Amino acid sequence: MLTHVNEQGQANMVDVTDKSNTVRIATAQGAISMNSQTIAAIKDNSNKKGDVIATARIAGIQAAKKCADLIPLCHPLALTKVELNFDINEEEQKIFVSGMCKLTGKTGVEMEALTAVSVALLTLFDMCKASDPLMEISGIKVMDKQGGKTGHWQR
Repeated sequence: MLTHVNEQGQANMVDVTDKSNTVRIATAQGAISMNSQTIAAIKDNSNKKGDVIATARIAGIQAAKKCADLIPLCHPLALTKVELNFDINEEEQKIFVSGMCKLTGKTGVEMEALTAVSVALLTLFDMCKASDPLMEISGIKVMDKQGGKTGHWQR
């Protein structure tokens, strides 16, 4: 049975009232490819728009907190931790972004982690599009989930 559809086949927000509060953690990741000049500008903080990584980190954190405003059937959550990490891989000409969201609550935080990573990647694109309009975002996925009745899941 699809949990987000009611008996009449209509979209439905899942009732989590009777679920137990547990610590819930989810991690997600994605990547953006770009030319070597753009990566160099990010590394030496010479991008004309400012500190690209710091801006993308803040954007990702804000996005995780607004997930329920963006995705209609997501529950508004009181996140207790959002963390974003950026790994610049010059050899592959990519920046890998990983995000972690955490709370104690009745529903998981996978959507928040995915949203954080997605918006961080979009922010990297926005801040660097003048120097590399051919950038490509890829590989956005959940890597790990903990908590709830399903316990620990790992890709």
